[in-house]
Formats: sequence, C-alpha cells, structure tokens
Amino acid sequence: MSGSQKNFKDEIENLMHEIEKHDEAYYVQDAPTVTDAEYDVLFRKLQKLEAEHPELASPLSPTKRVGGKALEQFKKSKHGVPMLSLANALTEEEFTAFDERVHRFIEIEESRKLEYFAELKFDGLSINLVYEHGILTRAATRGDGEVGEDVTENIKTIRSIPMKLHTEHPPEKIEIRGEIVLPVRDFLRLNQNQINKGEKTFANPRNAAAGSLRQLDSKITASRPLTGFFYGVGEVVGFELPKTISEFENQLKAWGLPVGQWRKVCHGAKEVIEFYKEIESLRETLPFEIDGVVVKLNAFSLQQTAGFIARSPRSMIAFKYPPQKSVTLIEDIQVQVGRTGALTPVAIVSPVNVSGVIVKRATLHNQDEINRKDIRIGDHVVIQRAGDVIPEVVEVLKDKRRGDERRFFIPDTCPVCGSPAVRPEGEAVARCSGKNCIAKLKERIKHFAQKDAINIEGLGDKIVDQLVDAGLVKHLSDLFKLSYDDVLSLEGFAEKSAHKLLNAIESARTPELYRFIYGLGIRHIGETSAKLLAQHFKSFKKLVNANTDDLLLVDGIGDEMAKSITHSFEGKEYIDELENLLEFVTPIEPKASGESQVFAGKTFVLTGTLPTLTRSEAEKMIEDRGGKTSSSVSKKTDFVLAGAEAGSKLEKAQALGVRVISEEEFNQLMK
Repeated sequence: MSGSQKNFKDEIENLMHEIEKHDEAYYVQDAPTVTDAEYDVLFRKLQKLEAEHPELASPLSPTKRVGGKALEQFKKSKHGVPMLSLANALTEEEFTAFDERVHRFIEIEESRKLEYFAELKFDGLSINLVYEHGILTRAATRGDGEVGEDVTENIKTIRSIPMKLHTEHPPEKIEIRGEIVLPVRDFLRLNQNQINKGEKTFANPRNAAAGSLRQLDSKITASRPLTGFFYGVGEVVGFELPKTISEFENQLKAWGLPVGQWRKVCHGAKEVIEFYKEIESLRETLPFEIDGVVVKLNAFSLQQTAGFIARSPRSMIAFKYPPQKSVTLIEDIQVQVGRTGALTPVAIVSPVNVSGVIVKRATLHNQDEINRKDIRIGDHVVIQRAGDVIPEVVEVLKDKRRGDERRFFIPDTCPVCGSPAVRPEGEAVARCSGKNCIAKLKERIKHFAQKDAINIEGLGDKIVDQLVDAGLVKHLSDLFKLSYDDVLSLEGFAEKSAHKLLNAIESARTPELYRFIYGLGIRHIGETSAKLLAQHFKSFKKLVNANTDDLLLVDGIGDEMAKSITHSFEGKEYIDELENLLEFVTPIEPKASGESQVFAGKTFVLTGTLPTLTRSEAEKMIEDRGGKTSSSVSKKTDFVLAGAEAGSKLEKAQALGVRVISEEEFNQLMK
C-alpha cells in the first residue's frame, strides 16, 4: 500500500469511528453530540472518499446501512442456543406464586428475599444477533426457537445496532438476544401513509416492526425508523459472562448496544410488584408499546440452578398488564366531518375498558377499510388503542354473527349540511362540497387555534362549538371581533374567564408566518411544508400570488401540495375571508439573514455530493442571499451546483445549456 493510500485508509477509518460515535449518541443514548448539518458533512465526506477509493471501503462502514439489493427469500439460520419462551403471570397472585416456586427450585427458604432483575417487556419482534470477534456476522428472527430466518442485511440498516462491538477484547463468539420495535409515533405515521396510498394498514406497532424487518428489499427496512433493545444471551465462546443480568446489560451498553431505560434490581417480590405498578402508571406515555415487565433471577448461577421446564426457564416470567385490546359491540356507525370536508366513519361501541380507559368510539378510517374488514353494525369486534389517538377496529369476530348485522355505506351527502359528498378518482376519502358547512367551520377553527398554529390558549373544542352554534363566529376573522359580552353570554363563562379568553385571542394576532400558513388548514400542508413556504416566499402576499410553477420551485413542495395551495387561493370567497382575517392578524415574516442579496431572482438546482457543504447548508446560503432552490432542472434554472456522483440533473443541465458550477465557483459567486 502506497503512502497516499495509507493516508486515505486512515482518514476513512477515522471518519467511520467518529460517525459511529455520533450514531451511538443519537440512536442509543438519545443525546446527540453534533448538529444534523455537522453530521451530514462527515457522512458525505466518508461517502466521497469511499467512492473515490472503493478498494479501501469497509463492509462495516456506516454508509452501508441504507439497504442493499433485494433478496429472493430468507435463508434459515439455526441458533447456537435455543431461544426459549417465557411463562406468564397475569395477576399479583400469580406472580407471588411464581416467587414461591422459585424459592423451592433453588432450595432457599421463603423468608429470604430473592434478588430479581425487572425490565420492560417490549411488544416487538425477537431477534438473535451473532457477533464473531466483535463483528456482526448474522442476525435471525426467533422462528420456532431452534431455527429462525436470516435477516442480517435488514438488521444492518438499523442505526442503533452496532456492526462492530465497542471493545478491543470482544468475545470469540456471542449470541445477543433482544427485541426489534417501532416507536408508537412512527407507527401512527406509517399507518397514515398506508391509508393515504390506499394500502393495507398494520394492526399494531409489533406487526409493523415485523413487517418492516421481514422485507425482501432492505431499502424498505432502511426507510422505517426501527430500533432495538437487548437483554439476553445465547451461545458464548471465549468470554466470561458477568455474574448478574444487571451487570450483563451494563456490558451490552458499553459495547454500544441499546438497553432499556426502565430497569431495576429488586429485592423480593414486593419490590417487583411496586416496579410493575410504577411502569403501569407510565405505560400510556412510553414511546414504545409494552405488554408487561420481564422478571428474572438476577444471578446467572441461580438461573442455572432453577433449571427449565418444557420450553421455558423456571427463573423468569413475563408479568403482563391487562390487554390494550378488548372485544365490544358496534351499536352504530356515524360520520364525522373534518376541516377539509373529509367524511370519516366512526363506530359507536358498547363502553369497554381498554387498558384502563373507557372507550365508546373507534375510528373506521374510510369506506374501503369498512369493506376490506367487512365491518357491520351489530358486529362484535376487537378494538385497540395506540398512544393517545382514538381507538380503531382491528378485527371482526365473524363467528359471533347472528344474521341481523347491517352493512354500512358512507352517505352521498354531508350528514351536517346536506351538500353532495364527492370522492375524487384515486382517493380513499369522500368530502363534503358545501361552502358553508358548520362542521367544516368548527374543525377549521379548532385547527387554526391549536398550539402548533396561531395558539389561542384556552380555545378548546367545547368553546368553539358554542361560538359557532350561537352564530358568533362564522369566519376565522370573527374570532377577533368577539366582545366581552359575546363571551360572557356563553355557558360556563364568568368575568375572569371571559377576560382570559379575550386576552389569549389578542395575544394570537401576530403569529409567525409559518404558523399562520399551517393554521389555515390547506390540504396536504403540514407544519414542515408551511415552514418551507414561509422561508421561501418570506411574505404571505407572495405565497397567495404564487402560481404552480412558483410553488414547485420550493424544494419539498410536490405537485399535490402545489395544486392544493393554488386551488385554495383561487376562490373569491376564500380570498375575501383571508383579506378580512389579515385586518386582524399580522403574520411575522422570517427575519432577513443580513447577507447581501447577490442571488436575488436566481434559481439553483443542487446535485451530487459537495466536498464540504451539505445540501441543507448550501440551500440556506442561497436562500439567505435572495436565491431560490428547485428540485428539477428547467430552462428557468440559472445554476446547477454539482458535486461528486452528480446524475441525470447534470446531464439535463448540460443538454439545456444551464451553467454548471462547483462548490469552489459557488463560494466565489457569494463573494
């Protein structure tokens, strides 16, 4: 190896090591040590070096986590040591009985408190990682306990799992067991995306995690924010295990593997039950779904003494919580009208306790979902809660049908205003076409006033309903015309509360521009896209006057968004309402950067990997200097800023005669 090659090899290894440290801080410790922009600079620099020197690229590089070629099928993988299942305890009495049995198995008097290790029982997909000499060589699902499916390539896309253990003295070989999970928040987003695309939804985060990990195309797995938690061990060669589970998990953490945040060494059954109750009180707020806590004898030696029965260890038990699913009866189906006019069917169910909450309503999403699951009024169904959202119907118990169940179809007219309900071709949702629908008005006001929009503190759903029903608010602008007497006339208001609401409305008159845009409730425009629009156009007037081509110049704004925005601003009534609203509300425009506007009126397209700048850094530099960025090259493009591995955009720019510049030339232009 030449001297220059050795320098490149050292640089690549140093970058790999630095990125791995940042990955662990971000994905495992939840304590990022650099900004996203700084991370991107390092990552792109490593990509560039590996592209220029492929012979020096390591198969363990962080850049290999984006997913490789699709597999034809999963191979089978035999576990070195079988992956056993756990017995369950469903009540405190059953757990106490387990504790008594363990005392007998290890021949210790019941008066002596045993040391247990308790941690969360994640509701995910069991996984077995094999590390040889510290390198991740294989990953397999649990399967039948003896043989699982080889999902190594997919596991490598999960950034919280190290491809190399963080130690200079790794075991010769070790099997590490854990659970692959999908955070509840990401599960809800994934399902919403599935619904928007008209595709099948996942029943729960566990199914979503399993479905994501068992993709034949690892790029799909890489696109989903899976993570893992590790706690168990199988075959071990060339390594002496610590004496306890708690010490072993500390070792896993030191090696760079994520372990659960909520875990505790408990002395005796009473402390375990206290831990169980503490976690139960937190269950609804946890970012992951759990269905109990796992309790194990802390000492490995005592686990061996206790032995095994059938396919379960006698030294461990799953102390489970009441299910988050329950069976109930659909008494009726009603249709709700959203702010964009979307007609959403909701099941009215016999009140049932689901994980400590009395549930009376469950969403059915849309007519296609009703048809696919064959849901009928009078059906017995399984419902579940996920996070703090409205419960949903998961499954119909068709064997309980009596024959008098009734099919349901979303009406052709709005149930509130009677206007025709229109379902555009290719969409799953029918929408009310009425311009003066009270239901749409109420939902628009609720959205406009919410915390993430203009933030009128204290203006909750009940008060909005009162204001609209009393005829006090017929347009968004009417909120700012309310008098003290108007508010005082509403049920539940007194002098102090009336003044408090009016003060909150007054305080909301100068929202940030992106909050105002988001608050308007334009279809397809969420908080992130509202920020992009505000940063690009700087003023609401410019946004209103923008045509579809102008909107498509905003990186991150696609065809559907652009059409939705222009459609919203085409109607005279809507524009009149906005003009009335702007008499009372003054959106705060993004502050100028202070940079000279050398790129004013110029449009840039970025392609390839720049030597030192990330895409977001370059875009900000352009926008701060008055320029615009676009995702596609056209005759209107002024510059194409090209880096390494530039593709079709570069070819199109050359064909159209658009000026192509390097990062160095870009820096000169800024000066």
